[in-house]
Amino acid sequence: MPRVKGGTTARARRKKILKLAKGYFGSKRTLYRTAHEQVMRSLSYAYRDRKQKKRQFRKLWIQRINAAAKINGMKYSTFIHGLSLANVQVNRKMLADLAVFQPADFTLYADLAKKALKGDLPKVEVKAVKAEPKVEPAKKVEPKVEAIDYSSLLVKDLKALANEKGIEGADKMLKADLVQALSNLK
Repeated sequence: MPRVKGGTTARARRKKILKLAKGYFGSKRTLYRTAHEQVMRSLSYAYRDRKQKKRQFRKLWIQRINAAAKINGMKYSTFIHGLSLANVQVNRKMLADLAVFQPADFTLYADLAKKALKGDLPKVEVKAVKAEPKVEPAKKVEPKVEAIDYSSLLVKDLKALANEKGIEGADKMLKADLVQALSNLK
């Protein structure tokens, strides 16, 4: 068997790693082995931190909601509990946004939570509604008009009339055929 050298494939693989290591400090961007170690570590950090980013934002939203709730005389936990009793389904991101940019609207939510905690709000239960089968209304029976001259109508009007009356293939008929079909319906 002939000898196969993997030069181009190996070079491409190394170039790919070195390209990912662009911008790293010192030999981590120039030497393949150290660059490979750093790239693998960086990719694992990136995977981990994509998950942590979500946690950190949730913590930030909770801190903002807590600060705004304290201004309104509540704690975060009682505020959220009051909203759940009032059956308000607003996520923490939106609540934090309201707390920062629209404090008056946040105050309305806080008042709603306070009322729900006191029991002043009527409890509204959400029930699953079964889908009723759709019943089509009965077709209207139009009175027959005897004195219609179909030959004076336009072709498009004749086709529309024929479609309304349920004549099959009306779109492909000529004017004379449409007139005859409509006059035979009487």
